[in-house]
Amino acid sequence: MRVAPVGGTAVQDHVALAEIELCGELIIAASAVSDARLSADRIDEVLRVAEAWPDGPDDPYEQY
Repeated sequence: MRVAPVGGTAVQDHVALAEIELCGELIIAASAVSDARLSADRIDEVLRVAEAWPDGPDDPYEQY
C-alpha cells in the first residue's frame, strides 16, 4: 500500500473547492428553511446564478 507523503505536496483543485463551498452554502440555506424544499429562486440566489449570467437570458436554462 502506498501512502502520500506528509509534506507540502498536496494538490489543490480550485474548481472542486469552489463546488464544495457552494454545496455547503446550499446545505446551510436548506437547513434554515422551514418548508420541505428550497425554491428554485432561492437556490439560484445561493448559487449566485445571476452573477454568472450578467448579460444572459432571464432564465439561464432557457437556451437548453
